[in-house]
Amino acid sequence: MTHPGEQFYPEGVRWDAPIARGTLPDLLATAVAAYGARPALEFRDRPISFTELAARVEQAASAFLRAGYGKGSSIALFLGNSPDHPINFFGALKAGARLVHLSPLDGEIALSHKLSDSGARVLVTSNLAPLLSMAVKFLDKGLLDKLIVCEDDDWGAVGTPQMPLPNDPRVVTFNQFVAGATPPAAWPDVKADDVALLQYTGGTTGLPKGAMLSHSNLTSAVSIYDVWGANIRAERNAIERVICVLPLFHIYALTVILLRCIKYGDLISLHQRFDVGAVLRDIEVKRATVFPGVPTMWIALANDPSLESRDLSSLVSAGSGGAPLPVEVAKVFERKTGLTLKSGWGMTETCSPGTGHPAAGPDKPGSIGLMLPGIELDVVSLDDPSKTLSPGEVGEIRIKGPNVTKGYWNRPQETAQAFVGDRFLTGDIGYMDDDGYFYLVDRKKDMIISGGFNVYPQMIEQAIYTHPAVHEVLVIGIPDDYRGEAAKAFVTLKPNASAFTLEELRAFLAGKLGKHELPAALEFVAELPRTAVGKLSRHELRTHQPTKPSEQLQLATGGRS
Repeated sequence: MTHPGEQFYPEGVRWDAPIARGTLPDLLATAVAAYGARPALEFRDRPISFTELAARVEQAASAFLRAGYGKGSSIALFLGNSPDHPINFFGALKAGARLVHLSPLDGEIALSHKLSDSGARVLVTSNLAPLLSMAVKFLDKGLLDKLIVCEDDDWGAVGTPQMPLPNDPRVVTFNQFVAGATPPAAWPDVKADDVALLQYTGGTTGLPKGAMLSHSNLTSAVSIYDVWGANIRAERNAIERVICVLPLFHIYALTVILLRCIKYGDLISLHQRFDVGAVLRDIEVKRATVFPGVPTMWIALANDPSLESRDLSSLVSAGSGGAPLPVEVAKVFERKTGLTLKSGWGMTETCSPGTGHPAAGPDKPGSIGLMLPGIELDVVSLDDPSKTLSPGEVGEIRIKGPNVTKGYWNRPQETAQAFVGDRFLTGDIGYMDDDGYFYLVDRKKDMIISGGFNVYPQMIEQAIYTHPAVHEVLVIGIPDDYRGEAAKAFVTLKPNASAFTLEELRAFLAGKLGKHELPAALEFVAELPRTAVGKLSRHELRTHQPTKPSEQLQLATGGRS
């Protein structure tokens, strides 16, 4: 059977190619045996070889086992981008435990829920002040039995804001925790179907729920990318230098960067945070070849006044994920750099892979690409998720594949609601064209119903991004006495750009959008809210939507503050 879009796959790549599955400790062990002294990571200009990484992982795994955190245990990681993450990530998995990723950008309520829901009684964090101060609160609330604190200066002192450890027997440094730990006579028998990771998601509608991602799910995800990119890797025959500014606690960076680079023997150039200047230096000076980002990063780069004068010739791959990429941003980036910036699609529940663009294929602006090998996508009716729709018809996207979660931790009812048979309902609204290319129009929960019409905020945002004064934009639904709901645009302006009126915006959008899609309200703000991975957050905007004039968000009168 030929699957939609398979005719555009890279030469020799088949949809039904075998997808390998295994365990993450085996993935690392195989890489270490193959690459040895080759650098796996570079952090603060210090290289860390595969051999050194493996030794530190074994030390951490031995200590976890000695402390009783093996099979059946949940270990929480509350870490930013430093070598402490992969060391403890692979260490906990080698010990047979399952991991819980906590985002340093989450609030106390969400983090406390994830800890109690997952059953994690041990937390690995850093002595960086924002992290340790929050972690101590979990101790005080009785949510933890042990707090393991990695010391940032272990990776070179850079004057980061650090906090002294509290005088509490439950708190130890990482170095104290691992001191004297020796490997067991036999390592735990980790199975491919064991849950490797509880990755929390879905907090925009109630409390976050933990997607159960097995070793098989995660290794299948890497294999899917293996199959898809095999030809390009063979042609390149090079060790890639991959910029990692995306947070490793997020599924996109975990799979697309950490696991893939370990598997391929590539070098991860690890950054603690996104900084336009640092990224451009990594490309110009250190000749980075691959940069996966999210749309907000590409917006910042596309608007950097020095971009056209920079030497980006080493970059062979620039990809966008995590959220839909504004078409206008991709055009600006390509015009300034000559690099084609294409957006794929995936989600936490799929361990990242979903769709991708072949290197050669029809130019489809705004498309998220084709279903990747081993993955089945279709579009179903919003009213009846068992009814499959034809190409061009808009509905909810469903997915099936070896990388798809089996459900949510301790949430049997929500798990049942998320599946139709063996197909997962993604909550994304979109359509497939006649060539098998998929397009997103919005999230199901973000859809606005205005005068009986379905209105998709993302489509309005795409149109507003073509306005020359607009830096970033989010659109949400607001109550409307006549239509029930109407669209409101929140806009940040480019430096030195002038504000415009709602009437001027509507006139600019005339013909680009239908009358029922034109925004009914406009507000200029100094900054738009973001999620932990840097995506613009409609949920946060809705949650803090002003209700009285005295509660209005800060208005911009011209340029951005």
